[in-house]
Amino acid sequence: MQSKADTELVRRQNRGLVLEALRREGMMARVELGRITGLSPATISAITADLLTENLIVTAAIDDKAERPIGRGRPRVALSLNAEAAYVPGVKISLNSVTLLLADYSGHLVETSRHPIPTVGPEAPEFVPRLAALIRDELGKRGIPLRQVPVIPVAIPGVVDRTTGRLVWSPTVSVDVGAVPGPLSEALGVPVSMTNDVDMMAQALNSRDPKRFGGTFAIIFIAYGIGMGLYINGRLFSGAFGSGAEFGHTNHIPGGPLCRCGRRGCVEAYVADYAIYRSVERLPPDEPPADIDPDADTMAKLEARARSGEDRVRAAYHQAGLALGYGLSRLMGIINPERVVLTGRGVAAFDLMREGFQAGIDEGLVAEIGRMTEIEVLSPEDDLVDVGILAGALQRLDREVFASSDHEPVAPRRR
Repeated sequence: MQSKADTELVRRQNRGLVLEALRREGMMARVELGRITGLSPATISAITADLLTENLIVTAAIDDKAERPIGRGRPRVALSLNAEAAYVPGVKISLNSVTLLLADYSGHLVETSRHPIPTVGPEAPEFVPRLAALIRDELGKRGIPLRQVPVIPVAIPGVVDRTTGRLVWSPTVSVDVGAVPGPLSEALGVPVSMTNDVDMMAQALNSRDPKRFGGTFAIIFIAYGIGMGLYINGRLFSGAFGSGAEFGHTNHIPGGPLCRCGRRGCVEAYVADYAIYRSVERLPPDEPPADIDPDADTMAKLEARARSGEDRVRAAYHQAGLALGYGLSRLMGIINPERVVLTGRGVAAFDLMREGFQAGIDEGLVAEIGRMTEIEVLSPEDDLVDVGILAGALQRLDREVFASSDHEPVAPRRR
């Protein structure tokens, strides 16, 4: 029995390798699949034959006339993922709205649409029923039956308890929304997963460049709030209950300024847009962050004032950099990441934070350890969360759903 189980495990792993290679590299011949995956020709032939029978992959002829003498040999047969094997409707939740993403199994983004749905206020408890109706309607418009949707990934700002699906806390979504994955899954009959939106940024980096972002790294989002996505030893880290990798709401100075989470002295209470604005305008440190909502133009004007040499504004950015540096030094000292990526609207002012940031790193960390980690600033990308939502879901399909031969039947590709 153990031998049979081991054989099945190896088979699943090999199927997953083939599917992931086709996703990453695109259309290719069997010989190229063998070279990339390291599997033998016999194993490749057996696996691809099964995947073709199951309608997970399709064939096409490769025009390689330039590589062979005229009139000799046959065109090679290329293999690619069957785009119609499955569809993934990803959901990104924002304040009083959701963005619905629809991708086919090949990873092609079919559609992106944004819809108003209350996430706070008296209508918040109706969020899940409205979201379920929206997903059902959008799939219906394209003639996609729910049986072709193996999973629905949801990204949300805040802390999620993965064991219960309960939203613990979010800056833009009321806890009155309640649990999302369980009720949404029951309404649609499809497995639903929910995770922090910045985690999906880390997933996107790993998907785009698995060699550079495949070990231990962190991405820190700086804007209206501070979030972090974390990979440890090649896997997305979320803690035992899904609330791990919290960075913005770790304490910087006990009893410090009021944070959006209701506590005092968090890293975010010094680094976020509202924190810098509060410091510059000398608002009381207990001024509720919800009452402070500087827009992009306001923050751009503050940055200009700092670059013109205004001491009070420069001091606020220095303080923000110091808090960020101290917080990051703790992270680096604990997990020793290969690199840390800073992104989000706030990185436009990172040059104003740099001196304080470096001081925080130098004072909070042994120099030899600090030099091991590469820190880079990445211009904000609007679609980084979107890419991560879909990439993570498709990766799970390859590794967990379609890696097994006992998955639900897949309809043949329409001609």
